[in-house]
Amino acid sequence: MRSLLAFALLLALHVQQQACFTLLPRAAAGVGSFAAVPSSSSSSPSRTTKLFNVADTLNVDLGDRSYPIYIGQGLIKGGDELRRHVKSKKALIVTNTKVGPLYSAQVRSALEQAGVQVFEVVLPDGEEYKTVEVMMQVLDKAMDARLDRKSTIVALGGGVIGDTAGFAAAIYQRGIKFVQVPTSLMAMVDSSVGGKTGVNHPGGKNMIGAFYQPDAVIIDTDSLSTLPDRELRSGIAEVYKYGLIRDAPFFEWLEKNVDGILKRDPTVLVETIRRSCQNKAEVVAADEKEGGVRATLNLGHTFGHAIETGLGYGAWLHGEAVAAGTIMAADMSQELGWIDADLSRRIRELTVRAGLPVDLHNQHSEKDLGKVEYESRLQGLTAQTFLDLMSMDKKVADGQLNLVLLKGPPGTSLITKDYARDKLEKVVKAYCKK
Repeated sequence: MRSLLAFALLLALHVQQQACFTLLPRAAAGVGSFAAVPSSSSSSPSRTTKLFNVADTLNVDLGDRSYPIYIGQGLIKGGDELRRHVKSKKALIVTNTKVGPLYSAQVRSALEQAGVQVFEVVLPDGEEYKTVEVMMQVLDKAMDARLDRKSTIVALGGGVIGDTAGFAAAIYQRGIKFVQVPTSLMAMVDSSVGGKTGVNHPGGKNMIGAFYQPDAVIIDTDSLSTLPDRELRSGIAEVYKYGLIRDAPFFEWLEKNVDGILKRDPTVLVETIRRSCQNKAEVVAADEKEGGVRATLNLGHTFGHAIETGLGYGAWLHGEAVAAGTIMAADMSQELGWIDADLSRRIRELTVRAGLPVDLHNQHSEKDLGKVEYESRLQGLTAQTFLDLMSMDKKVADGQLNLVLLKGPPGTSLITKDYARDKLEKVVKAYCKK
């Protein structure tokens, strides 16, 4: 029976048709200028130093499905935003073995104060567990708790939890409310915003899923204090993509402030998250289901997903793969004569300063798996295998692979199928051992 249910979930697969277009910089679209951030030696604004206080509230404008993004300190423990958006009699917290022990009791307490009956499911931690089978644990718990269409799922964790819980919310009783409470930088700046939910298939990343918007995104920057350094660095790859594809001033700011992110400077972190969410919200409002402009947010992802799938889910963190993939996309853009060597250099230097991979060598993966096993996986990821995995990407339309590339100065990008295949093969062969 379970296998039949899992098979049925494959019907949720959404492969979007992509158009070829150029994304204009934010300035060209009439968007306001980038706000400067005080240095760590400056006194922080009072709005970011008060306990349980929202520093910023952004809005994802989708008509009657619009929702707020709250950014601030102490929001999990304070609980006001949670209670505001969980009005149901029952709620299910979906978390993992790392985040749950740190924050689930605070979420539970905040909701129980409002008379909500709270249930919880704790999933294993890691990309390798982003599967239909693991997601079934969420649905099983929802059934056991007798959640109904007025109940709420609360996704408490990083990107894997948000994607998995969101997909469960999308398909349980054909859709119930859910709230995102991201606890990783990656989830805060990207995956929690925009309604992309889903799980992986052995043949491709995020191939099973749905577009399903949350009721709110509650970002408590205090939760970054418990985030491991490697995961903090991983999130930076999803930050500087915004500067490269549409917000050149932000990219320049990041070149000056990446050390502040790594040092977890509260003011720098809030501005990093705010600016990223602002960019993401604008793009999602313009193209919710990735029929056009939203696809440019996948800069580096087509290459990166091939790395993740080819080396085994969980071997690399998602942001690490996106970072290396962005380097490969920059190389491809330069091969086509669309960007100059100076921009390629700047991207590589920022990636190195962030402590992220610039090729297929990953010291963390080698340490986790062991040198022999990791080298074996690298040997197995041949150039042809890499290209085959790219051909399974969701940006394939009518059998043709669309690539998100850079063209011109920072802040301009495009998604296109008009590129020389031999150039792509050259770039991939430069990174693969065979």
